[in-house]
Amino acid sequence: MKILIVGGGGREHAIAQALKRSKRAPELFCAPGNAGIGEIAECVPIGAMEFEKLAEFAIRKQIDLTVVGMDDPLAGGIVDVFEQKGLRAFGPRKNAAIIEASKAFSKDLMKKYGIPTASYETFQDAAKAKAYLETAPYPIVLKADGLALGKGVLICNTKEEALQGVSSIMEEKQFGDAGNRLVIEEFMTGREVSVLAFVDGKHIKTMASAQDHKRAGDGDTGLNTGGMGTFSPSPFYTKEIEEYCSSHIFLPTVAAMEKEGRPFRGVLYFGLMLTENGPKVLEYNARFGDPEAQVILPRLKTDLVDVMEACIDGTLDRIELEFDEKAAVCVVVASGGYPVSYKKGYPIQGLDYFQDKTDEFCFHAGTKAGEGGEILTNGGRVLGVTALGADLKEARKNAYEAVKHVSFQDCFYRNDIGKAINEA
Repeated sequence: MKILIVGGGGREHAIAQALKRSKRAPELFCAPGNAGIGEIAECVPIGAMEFEKLAEFAIRKQIDLTVVGMDDPLAGGIVDVFEQKGLRAFGPRKNAAIIEASKAFSKDLMKKYGIPTASYETFQDAAKAKAYLETAPYPIVLKADGLALGKGVLICNTKEEALQGVSSIMEEKQFGDAGNRLVIEEFMTGREVSVLAFVDGKHIKTMASAQDHKRAGDGDTGLNTGGMGTFSPSPFYTKEIEEYCSSHIFLPTVAAMEKEGRPFRGVLYFGLMLTENGPKVLEYNARFGDPEAQVILPRLKTDLVDVMEACIDGTLDRIELEFDEKAAVCVVVASGGYPVSYKKGYPIQGLDYFQDKTDEFCFHAGTKAGEGGEILTNGGRVLGVTALGADLKEARKNAYEAVKHVSFQDCFYRNDIGKAINEA
């Protein structure tokens, strides 16, 4: 079996590793991939948004399954292009990927179908948004409507911050066209939990829970990033909460998308806030989270190829999804200056440590192969160091022991990933 993975980050490395474990012994290709993925798959120099070139490659190489890891190609309709050419692709079509690509769409969907979320207003005019903020309660949340690499959300504590945020998003176009529309949302408090689910259009199978850490610095300080680390499972996601979410959020969302003529097939990510008034949806994503994939997929015991094919074929109800009892913690190692500005091309030391480990992994997010066999930094988030343990505390201890083995110039990581575990 031949499988093509589209993307080149830590999520795609985790997907590649999980697919490699399949009983089908697949031959893996990845476009464009990175240095770590290149150790288990053949990397192909085609960009994730080059749909025609990717499809031509898939036809030429007789690819049996294409797995799309990233949000941009899904929102752009890569699955539609592949299906039109008779190719099997895992991920939602364009009309379903809108659940992530437009925050206004997802908020309106939740409102229409009574799915619990924060109250909100949507604006296409900056002046009207600013007028609304004059009498709004604070803190308040501003969200660029479109895709913004996980960074298009501003939490504003004062009116002045919020007014400046509207200017940045809608007038200065800090996030490009993603800021053409703006969602202004009630600020919610509580524990955040991520729950990812496989969906085949009708049926849903939820994965192990996780919790991400978005801020760049310890103690949740600094700017929002694509994610600085995560742990799985969340001790705050109890059986009672799971049952509530299943009946009030997960199943209604899948049913709503089908009713709207947008059946969702692929991975649906539920970003939840456990408020004092019950769980509410913060956001949806239309693919694996990153770095959540780096703690969830190492725990997956079910054959990932089987699950993905069941999602495409509408037979997910026949799959028994199993996860290892072990917990996992991932610590992201980033380039100095991330998420604002940073340099690339620094040699990475210590990667050999992970070669024969079975419970410790180093997922490459922003790396490239240099001359003479060196592996160099090639992004803001460079590595995701994941470790398993009998429980979360042991996994956290193991992850921080493992992360000490890798280094590069100006690297940094948070020292408090999973610290909340101690409060559970």
